Amino acid sequence: MVPSAPDLSFRSGRNRNERIIGAILFLCAALSTLVTVGIVGVLLTQSFAFFRQVSVVEFLTSTQWTPLFQDKNFGILPLAAGSFLIAGGAAIIALPTGLLAAVYLSEYAAHRTRRILKPLLEILAGIPTVVYGYFALTFITPILRSIWPETDVFNAASGAIVVGVMIIPTVASLSEDALSAVPDTLRQGAYGLGATKLEVSTRVVIPGALSGILASFILAISRAIGETMAVTIAAGNLPNLTLNPMESIQTMTAYIVQASLGDTPQGSLAHQTLYAVGLTLFLITLSMNVVSQWILGRFREEYE
Repeated sequence: MVPSAPDLSFRSGRNRNERIIGAILFLCAALSTLVTVGIVGVLLTQSFAFFRQVSVVEFLTSTQWTPLFQDKNFGILPLAAGSFLIAGGAAIIALPTGLLAAVYLSEYAAHRTRRILKPLLEILAGIPTVVYGYFALTFITPILRSIWPETDVFNAASGAIVVGVMIIPTVASLSEDALSAVPDTLRQGAYGLGATKLEVSTRVVIPGALSGILASFILAISRAIGETMAVTIAAGNLPNLTLNPMESIQTMTAYIVQASLGDTPQGSLAHQTLYAVGLTLFLITLSMNVVSQWILGRFREEYE
């Protein structure tokens, strides 16, 4: 029997479809890249216009931030301190809680329990942040004021607590994925040497997934630094350089919300502070993401 000739029209049509799909995927990738470049370009352009009028040294070292007042001061330290105070408090709450939840889901929970609990935990990530903010203002703050009466109505502790709850799913989900990626042969080997489940979890599995766990920590803290509405509602809008979590503060994102309400004239110096603060926030989160990628590469464990 003579073999039939290949269907050249079918092959050419398939190749044409592949080229079209490849072009569409390329355009999607190019669009995301162009959007990123556009955002960075706008931030840099407007920020340079701001720094032509305000010294970078004053911006980074001054302890007063009053760009919307008659007596203008442009020191970002109060906003940066507020952001790091919120992120630090949230990290104290979320990192150990999320890691313990991940260890339970990965090492202790039955398969059926894990299938139920993990989606329920990730529901926390789907709740609107404004809901978290009002929850902090109407539930957490009254509890804090009943324990410490001197606590301000808007305070950093309330914001840190609610942001910590918000980022628990990020830590738990990413850490659980990293823990689950550790081969079972390592666990079985430890059990064969007489190790308990706790010893296997703390001395074998967690060290084996260390890079993924650390990366989840950094990504969660980056989210805490960039959180906006919950912090604006719970912590207030007072640019106060303080380490007291019971006082009202203002974060960088909260200032961007305040100054974006339409009261600042377009092109004015006060309007350009939006971009200077945004650029600072962008550089901070970019640095943390770079550190996260470095940690992933530096401490990654390769398993066969």
